[in-house]
Amino acid sequence: MSYKDVIIAGFGGQGILLGGKLLAWAGMLEGRRVTWFPSYGAEIRGGTANCTVVISDEEIGSPVVDMPETLIALNQASADRFSGRVVRGGCILLNSSLIKKDVKRPGVKVYKVPANDIAEKLGDLRIANMVMLGAYLKASGALDLSSVCKALEDVISARHRSAIPLNKAALERGYSLVSI
Repeated sequence: MSYKDVIIAGFGGQGILLGGKLLAWAGMLEGRRVTWFPSYGAEIRGGTANCTVVISDEEIGSPVVDMPETLIALNQASADRFSGRVVRGGCILLNSSLIKKDVKRPGVKVYKVPANDIAEKLGDLRIANMVMLGAYLKASGALDLSSVCKALEDVISARHRSAIPLNKAALERGYSLVSI
């Protein structure tokens, strides 16, 4: 049985919920069972946001995950809040462009990904979330990169279709950064 869960967290406007929705959609494209459970503050942009995604070959008992296998943290507050919950044997992916404090957890693999720096080099700071998702795909093996790239076509709204190639490039760049 294959089961993966992840909490994606950051502040509103970083594409946290979009990233989770993209993973869930890609999981469905692969014929897997998925849940996507978003949570965000009242102010949304600039406030805290997180979502939990579960991808499984079997039925999923609950979308709520207190102790995730993986954390993707896009800002320091999210790393502080969620890193202590990751299970032994899991992994934490940190956006090292914004997270400066080290996270050290025995039995947990930590990946530092300079997502904002890479996104800026690619031409748009808004794709830092895609850099992090690409790194997550490589670190976790949860889904195929090609499935997530395909899911972009279904998840990205019509008015933002022109951004799909840049989002794919960001996913691929993040994927290439992780050595397992």
